[in-house]
Amino acid sequence: MSTTTTQLTKSPVRTPGPSPVRGAVADEGRIGPRANLRHIGALVRRNALQIKQDPESMFDAVLMPIIFVLLFVYVFGGAISGKGNNEAYVNYVVPGLMAMMGMNISMAVGVGINDDFKKGVMDRFRTMPIARSSVLIAKIVVEIGRMLIATAILLGMGFLLGLEIKTSVLDLFAAIGLSVVFGASLMWIFMLLGLTMKTAQAVQGVAMLVLMPLQFGSSIFAPPTSMPGWLETFTDYNPLSNLADAARNLINGGPVAESVWMTLGWALLITVVTAPLAVAKFRKKT
Repeated sequence: MSTTTTQLTKSPVRTPGPSPVRGAVADEGRIGPRANLRHIGALVRRNALQIKQDPESMFDAVLMPIIFVLLFVYVFGGAISGKGNNEAYVNYVVPGLMAMMGMNISMAVGVGINDDFKKGVMDRFRTMPIARSSVLIAKIVVEIGRMLIATAILLGMGFLLGLEIKTSVLDLFAAIGLSVVFGASLMWIFMLLGLTMKTAQAVQGVAMLVLMPLQFGSSIFAPPTSMPGWLETFTDYNPLSNLADAARNLINGGPVAESVWMTLGWALLITVVTAPLAVAKFRKKT
């Protein structure tokens, strides 16, 4: 007669591992520059495909420059440059509108990122082992593409109405590049705003409160010398005036060193202050 014995083995105790979100945040510090660039590229492609699926999102970049050029040239051109002298005003206002395009396109970034959080898209990104900054940088890259399209249409309309490049093509590209650099720095402000405000409508409302004084209290549409003293002082310190003057002198000829360095200084200051705040807010937003 044989006896059998059954040995009871103790099953291994599972210890709860880190949550996907915490793991992703921990992995973020180990992501190298090459992987970060690859993540940015994938996110840029995702954002570009979204635009392809929703072509209406390009209406502002396509139609806004056409409307603004026609509106300001034919409404204000005669009053500022004299009746029948619209071509002179075209050479004044179109370079200034390049600065305005960047600011208006930048506002859309804040609205878009606020909407993405409402849809839960950003929560999914935050569970992935990718750098948090790559999500925001990818949005900036796509918006720069939209800005370049808007600028090309703006210049095309300007050429149709008599815009002349009195310097060189390289100076024109320098004016475009300066507008892009400054517009990209503004995107960090509007992304921070989009991450802070509760609704897209609130983002638009606050953004307009910022945009209107900066745009109309600048040298974009009229020379500051025609303004009251207090407004002329505000215009002199307005970064949009520096950008408009730099683009105007690069295209029409004139001293550019001071206005270019002032614009680059503003762009650097805005980016250094707001980019870390936007990334930190993106990590902590609930």
